[in-house]
Amino acid sequence: MITELTSVEAVLVKLRAQFPDVPHELLKSAAKSALAEFRAGRPADPATTIHSMAQPSLRPVINATGVILHTNLGRAPLGPVAPIPGYSNLEYNLAEGRRGRRDHHLDRLFGYLLNARGLAVNNNAAATYLVLHELAAGHEVIVARGELIEIGDGFRIPDIMRRAGCTLVEVGTTNRTRIEDYRAAITDRTALILRVHPSNFHISGFTGKPTLRELCGLPVPVYEDLGSGCLVDLKPFGIDEPLVQDSLQAGVAVVSFSGDKLLGGPQAGLIAGDGATMERIRGNPMFRALRLDKLVTQALEACLQALVLERWDQLPALAMIRQSPAEIRARAERLLAELPFPAQIIEGQSVIGGGSTPDQSLPTFLLAIPQPEMERRLRLGEPPIIARVEKGQLLIDLRTVFPHEEQTLLSALLI
Repeated sequence: MITELTSVEAVLVKLRAQFPDVPHELLKSAAKSALAEFRAGRPADPATTIHSMAQPSLRPVINATGVILHTNLGRAPLGPVAPIPGYSNLEYNLAEGRRGRRDHHLDRLFGYLLNARGLAVNNNAAATYLVLHELAAGHEVIVARGELIEIGDGFRIPDIMRRAGCTLVEVGTTNRTRIEDYRAAITDRTALILRVHPSNFHISGFTGKPTLRELCGLPVPVYEDLGSGCLVDLKPFGIDEPLVQDSLQAGVAVVSFSGDKLLGGPQAGLIAGDGATMERIRGNPMFRALRLDKLVTQALEACLQALVLERWDQLPALAMIRQSPAEIRARAERLLAELPFPAQIIEGQSVIGGGSTPDQSLPTFLLAIPQPEMERRLRLGEPPIIARVEKGQLLIDLRTVFPHEEQTLLSALLI
């Protein structure tokens, strides 16, 4: 800590003794910054700057909020995926001894799960852009007014369409669209009908829209942006979300969805459809700009393999959804028994989050602690523990806490 105005060199002498292995330029930068802060009347410690540069900003946290696909906490929690050190056969065909294609690693898995050809890019917004740019640039795309959604962080379907070079043709009204509306809008300039699944909002009441099969009966290809990307029937666990397989079976030409939502994998935008359409999309020059790197490819392959082999516990998001309220209550009771201060177990609701399944929740049990000020201490601890505060109570939902994290959580509560 700097307590009096001094020279950079004087500060450097102390820093070199304290940090003998740190590069000179970093020490010098930290010394200058600390002196500038001190001159401005603020306390400054160059050692803090040096420590911060050596520590990762991206850190593991314990999610005790009960929001399974927490957008701020990385959406779908990943299972263990150890990056392949050194080189890999990312774009090398070992059988033929020549250059290969990186999307080949996912081909067999896509084929089994969806009976379709698949591609992956870096997120679903990129997938939407790529599909529209390749299949409809310079042409018209028909969209129902009630599906002109904002997908998050200010990104809106009309804006993506404009950037992709498409002309938006709106049909129907906010709450009701008929098959006749689509049919009347088709011209010789129509390239696609875009169906957008409202995965981040819900309209109820006097509503209506054609089925996918009805849309696919029109003389124009249908592209569906499904968003959430559910490949497993979650109805037995209280979540009603359309399956990607059902859309393809209904006859859509191409469908896209997220990898880090209900699929349970890393951030990615997955595109599936018939071979000819997918080859066109892959041939678009923007595919190279939007494609996955080797780390995400590996994580996505592990996710798809778990789905193929039905190893649900290897996909934490699905394991959390499948967890029963009774199991969560039993875990909460064991934790409660260890607390030396007042707390209770109350009924509550977990949510999927991440812009998925609006108006749907999962019954759970919460550990309620009448010390809301504890939230800040947990959040600033190591590891950070993210909980929520409601009605003057700190609430902990163990649905999103891994069993191996329970002891760490307990230790943090007992401090």
